[in-house]
Amino acid sequence: MPARFEIPAQPRFLVARPRLLDALPDRADVPVTLVVGPAGSGKTQLVASWAHDRCRDAVAWVTLEHDDGGTATFWAYVVAALRRAGVPVSPSPAADPGPDGADRSFLVRLSAELAAQPAPLLLVLDGTGLIEGDRWATELEFVLRHAGPMLKLIIIGRWDPPLPLHRYRLAGRLAEIRTEDLAFTAGEAEELLTLHGVELSRAGLATLLEHTEGWAAGLRLFALALQGRPDADHLVGTITGTESGVAAYLADEVLRRQPAHVRSFLLEAGILDTFTPELAEAVTGRTDARRLLVDLQRRNAFVQPVAEYSTAYRFHPLFAELLRAQLLCEDPRRARELHSHAARRLAGRGQTADAVGHAVEARDWPAAATIAVDHHAVGRLVTEGRNGRLGTLLAQLPPDCASAEAAIVSAALALADASTDQCAHQLARAQELVIRRDWEYNQALALADSILGVLLAATRGDHAQVLQLSPATEQALAQAPPEVTAAHPELRALMLAARGIAHSYAGAVDTAVSCLTEVVAAPAPGYEDLTINCRQHLALIEAHRGRLRQAEKLATEATDDADRYGTAPARVARLVLAWAAVERDDVENAARHFRTIGPPPRGCDDALAAAVSALVQSRRMVFRGDLRGAIRLITQIRAAPGTTLPEWLVRELTVSHGRLLISAGRPGEALETVAGTARPYPPDVVVLQAEALAAGGEPGQAAEILTPVLTVAGLPPAVCVDAWLIRARIAEQLGEADEARLALRHAVRAATPLGRRRDVALVRGRLSGIVGDDLAAQYRAWAGETPATGGRTDRVPGVDDLVIVEALSPREMEVLQSMAALLPTEEIAATLYVSVNTVKTHVRSILRKLSAGRRNEAVRRARSLGLIPDVTHPG
Repeated sequence: MPARFEIPAQPRFLVARPRLLDALPDRADVPVTLVVGPAGSGKTQLVASWAHDRCRDAVAWVTLEHDDGGTATFWAYVVAALRRAGVPVSPSPAADPGPDGADRSFLVRLSAELAAQPAPLLLVLDGTGLIEGDRWATELEFVLRHAGPMLKLIIIGRWDPPLPLHRYRLAGRLAEIRTEDLAFTAGEAEELLTLHGVELSRAGLATLLEHTEGWAAGLRLFALALQGRPDADHLVGTITGTESGVAAYLADEVLRRQPAHVRSFLLEAGILDTFTPELAEAVTGRTDARRLLVDLQRRNAFVQPVAEYSTAYRFHPLFAELLRAQLLCEDPRRARELHSHAARRLAGRGQTADAVGHAVEARDWPAAATIAVDHHAVGRLVTEGRNGRLGTLLAQLPPDCASAEAAIVSAALALADASTDQCAHQLARAQELVIRRDWEYNQALALADSILGVLLAATRGDHAQVLQLSPATEQALAQAPPEVTAAHPELRALMLAARGIAHSYAGAVDTAVSCLTEVVAAPAPGYEDLTINCRQHLALIEAHRGRLRQAEKLATEATDDADRYGTAPARVARLVLAWAAVERDDVENAARHFRTIGPPPRGCDDALAAAVSALVQSRRMVFRGDLRGAIRLITQIRAAPGTTLPEWLVRELTVSHGRLLISAGRPGEALETVAGTARPYPPDVVVLQAEALAAGGEPGQAAEILTPVLTVAGLPPAVCVDAWLIRARIAEQLGEADEARLALRHAVRAATPLGRRRDVALVRGRLSGIVGDDLAAQYRAWAGETPATGGRTDRVPGVDDLVIVEALSPREMEVLQSMAALLPTEEIAATLYVSVNTVKTHVRSILRKLSAGRRNEAVRRARSLGLIPDVTHPG
């Protein structure tokens, strides 16, 4: 049969694989090369391609088949191949080696004739695993050893031959190409598909490689199935191991070649994904799983360890799909029994998702739901929803399943979908089903029900209900076994987050900060969204308190985490960064942060972000001189119907609205804005009331209501700054210069750790006639500026230091110097090569930063601060 001795022809769809061809050695010091891999991994085609194109020696090729018998047939084929390769083997060595193999004299004569050849010879044995027994390998090793450098050997097979490979490996005389090497790379797979006229996107190719694990025959069969299909990219994710071509190949080449007991084991163990021999034995009822798995792995029968040195195994994905389909076809009842056994076993080992998956395969929905509830997976279901692995498995859970646990799972998935009415309905069903079974309420079910009740109230914005339900839920969580709370930190994190937000909306800011800080300090792994939301709400509260550095730190961490984990953009955190920039009079950075925020997502109705945005935008408008627009924006957001906001944010909007009205010369209307605030007024509202009275010409009454606030211990820092600033203004109205200086100094000391330069600068501008001269000299020392450039030093300001204005930018310094030279706006624009509008913008910023109402006043103040030279004292 000449075909047995021909080097296989190269097919037209052959993919060049230089990385593997280079690994096939062509050196005399490496006499043995092993190419081992499962059926269809491209072993034969690889060696044949190398023999055709790269091999410099004569090649004797032998292709062995299933019915080739034992050692005698093997040597007959070897001798025939040697002769076809041009080796003049004499008739005597080819005499009948006998049924038990070759005798010693035959092997000696053959070795001698090979050693006497003038040039090296390569012997390729393809399919050695089909030869019965081990004697042939012993005899072959004798010939190889005694033929010397004139004989080199390539063995192709599905598993290692019984040669003393360890000796060759230790001596560095063995080259090996194994399953992981034979797997196609992305580039090789793409080339194969191209040869078949199939085009896939990068994602489609990745899916195909993941499913086939680079298996050559699988890629080829998939390419044939996708050939000529315009929707190949869509179909690639739908073809499985049950596709006719793939299934036929695996069934013929792998499954049907196994003994009956091994085939039965494969079909039953095939329902498992990742498994140990113990699990396979527990599910199948066998006692020899370990031996079978070791043998199947050795034979490359698409069974392999999960990782190197691992005791767990898995099937190739395509082979597993074939096994499951075959079992379901042959014995569907047995398939369900095996899945039920696996579900119970895996549930006992704490493998929640795997156990639920097998219960679903068994169509035992109550068992699947019970496993999820008993394993306290309600937090995962709410957070991940139907996109998570567990939610995907339970997505088809019948909504009317007569099980309290099933109703709880349905409620959790409904809450994840934001279907609050459906969630409430399923919670009611769960309670009704518990009543039907005589209040059989285990600890896990009770805790899940309680947590979902709190989370439902939080989702609906019913913060009073959250605070009402939280104590019982916290108690249930505290009574859970320590191992449960340790394994599921998300349960406490979800509760703390809901309670913290509820306290925030109720106005209990300190309690809210305590709850949210605990979530942020110990984030639950895998719940990045929850941590980010808590962190940015904390940042918002700190901005309200006036603690700008802490607010910026929290907001920056939230935005960084959102970028790192690819979660929804932290819009509130970016608004906080803009808020802090505005408070520092850093208009450029505020504008930059607003640009990064972007429009809200489609369909998003985030009243909190809208309110904060309006608050910060209104303050930016004031800087630009658009007081009327700022008032209009705040009025609109306060009048928005059906808007629920934190109580402190409502007050912040109220106070901001009142101050805008005062700035617009309408102090009476400012007093009306606080009419709806519950009495007694909180400190920030009292400060606004005092400011309105002072602006209305009643400084005495203003001082009277403000004085008690200034004596309150633990006053929020931001309110403290505002209170002392208003006190300074009142003192100016009353002609109390010393009192004004003292109040302004108190304001500066309170503002120093907060970084609130804007308010201090504005008030100093108004009080410059009284306190400006004796405090201006302290400006440069506090801000650490050099007179020439306005640049900052690295000195940290102390509590006795004073900041009056913010440093001017280099461009603003240029404009300021032109203003000092009395140049008109048009000439400044021409000199700096900018537009007239740009110059006007810089001028407005300079006036604001220097607390000046006119250009000449700004120039005088800049000279007094040493920002520009004093023309009257050139020295």
